Amino acid sequence: MPAQLQSLELWRHAFVASVRGDAPDLSARQMALMLSVYLGEAPHTVRGLALALKISKPAVSRALDRLGELGYIRRQRDDLDRRNVLVQKTASGAGFLTEFSRLIDEAKEHIASVPARMIDFAIEAEAPLSSDIAAPSSEIWAHSTAE
Repeated sequence: MPAQLQSLELWRHAFVASVRGDAPDLSARQMALMLSVYLGEAPHTVRGLALALKISKPAVSRALDRLGELGYIRRQRDDLDRRNVLVQKTASGAGFLTEFSRLIDEAKEHIASVPARMIDFAIEAEAPLSSDIAAPSSEIWAHSTAE
């Protein structure tokens, strides 16, 4: 299996296992923030996370609100600069990521056991959306990615 397909299959397998589990589903933004906080060098602030991820501070705040509700992060006022709020790790968040890393390890094992196969991603090979009208391949791609 080509490396790109292995990567996609790894993500697919890990995410499917994740949504089947008991843990809450996290959005891509929430997961990116979790990984940034847990794997990146502290201290973490909303401003710093927004700059690192190249997204707005309100988007970071909304995602952190949800992660805080789940107990995966904690916000605390910076004692050195009371204007800053520090984003900190929690035991619950560490447990979530430990479990997710286990799912990734299982996905790696799955990939190793899958026989090599080719998946044709060629847009031209896609069937038209309607049997009456053949859509240009760019329209098919736009339709398939919008869903």
